[in-house]
Amino acid sequence: MPNPITNMTNAFSVKGYNVIVTGGNRGIGLGISTAFAQSGANVAILCRNKESGDKAAESFKQYGGTYFCVQCDTGALESVKKAVAEVFRVFPEVNVLVNNAGVSTVTKFVDDRDLSEWHRVVNTNLHGPANTIYEVAPHMIKAGKGGSIINISSIGGQSVGGTKHHPKASYHASKAGLEMLTKALAVELGDDGIRINVIEPGPTHSDLDKDLPPEAFVQIQNQMPMHRFAEPIEIGALCVFLSTEAANQITGAVHIHDGGLVLGG
Repeated sequence: MPNPITNMTNAFSVKGYNVIVTGGNRGIGLGISTAFAQSGANVAILCRNKESGDKAAESFKQYGGTYFCVQCDTGALESVKKAVAEVFRVFPEVNVLVNNAGVSTVTKFVDDRDLSEWHRVVNTNLHGPANTIYEVAPHMIKAGKGGSIINISSIGGQSVGGTKHHPKASYHASKAGLEMLTKALAVELGDDGIRINVIEPGPTHSDLDKDLPPEAFVQIQNQMPMHRFAEPIEIGALCVFLSTEAANQITGAVHIHDGGLVLGG
């Protein structure tokens, strides 16, 4: 069971922690992996593109820890089982799991032939985190040291703004489901000292930028009190904080990181 801090010495440190980041090879995931590596943690990246993941892991070596990539399709339980087993051949234990891997779509629900897009998105965004937690949490429980699990959702988990022009029911449903899974598992895993939280990024510079026309950037930034998109490493900074002893009393919480966009000002 995580103990309360009694002073600020190392309260914000993750130095020496072993961390798994799914989809940690690009976009927001790369920002999260980078934040942990720069903060002294060891990082295992689980992603589909092994070449890209290896490149990211190689770039972290300047920080002096252990970094590697394991190819994995988080939406497939057998793939997750093999990947997690490989991680534990390197790490004796895992302190932090960040479920970042996700996909989106722009498809009208009734036009989704055979619901193929629905299943693709829900499989990655909701089944993926369930698969990794199912495989990693028992190791955390056995180690008896608690742990931190962070699920990366989206403000799209509680808002369907823009649906007229960018319909993506599967995305919104998967992200909303991920938040409820987080809350339910926070209760289930609490007795074992495992904390689980969800982060809702808003507009953040990532691979999704290419889907936005220039005028959309201006419109969105004008709506945001902070008037700028976030950088991926800023999402990583929040992940790092939620993994520290300073956050030992935070679990089952939804952390909005959107520059104030959902305020609707």
